Amino acid sequence: MTRKRGRVLVAGATGRTGRLVLDALADTPFLVRALTRDSNAKSVLRARGADEVVVGDLLDRDTARDAVTDVDAVVSAVGVAAGLDTIRGDLVDGEGIENLVEAAAAADIRRFVLMSSIGVGNSKDGLPLSLRAILTATGVLPAKERSERRLRNAPLAHTIIRPGALTDAPTTDEVLVGEGGDSVSGSIPRADVANVLAHSLFTRETENRTFEVVSRPGLRDRTNHTVDIRWTPIPQGDSDPCRGEREPAD
Repeated sequence: MTRKRGRVLVAGATGRTGRLVLDALADTPFLVRALTRDSNAKSVLRARGADEVVVGDLLDRDTARDAVTDVDAVVSAVGVAAGLDTIRGDLVDGEGIENLVEAAAAADIRRFVLMSSIGVGNSKDGLPLSLRAILTATGVLPAKERSERRLRNAPLAHTIIRPGALTDAPTTDEVLVGEGGDSVSGSIPRADVANVLAHSLFTRETENRTFEVVSRPGLRDRTNHTVDIRWTPIPQGDSDPCRGEREPAD
């Protein structure tokens, strides 16, 4: 996405990473639409910078279609906690993201940025074996792998970000970017991940690529395939001509 106007959908906006994505986009010249399953979260999301709030579950295809209506780009920070309850039923990490990708492709979305996880696909060795076993048994990693594959096969300019173990520490602004699966491992603050997701929207160099990301302080013993990305600055300002053309939707 390169034009300095338009509408961005943030899926998973009430999650801890999703809220930080809203913060990163709050002062940009874009209409920001937040998608949440929590009907009580509207005021909180608007306070974080969301211009519009859509309430619904991505496991419902109609929700996915409604969420991407008139949208130029999507940032998905969707994820499910890896508890025993996730063993039952469909996961938003899998079927939900697949529904969102399908809807985005049908709507001719310009850009799709997906938060996945180290441990998925060819990055499996970047996750400790014990944790990988749990996330595989609960279906989380297989679901994320399916959604990654669906996005790569879709006619969408996309970026897939696989963060290491997420922490609630302050941003470090020292992100190590790996590419090739067996690249980097360790931890990273959610704030750093949110910044990477937001910057990926505007950085052509990241299109149609998959990256593993950790923070330098959280790096754990793997530095095989780090790459240097020249991140495009996130546009700032509030003079977007698109603002005010449509009534914000609840």
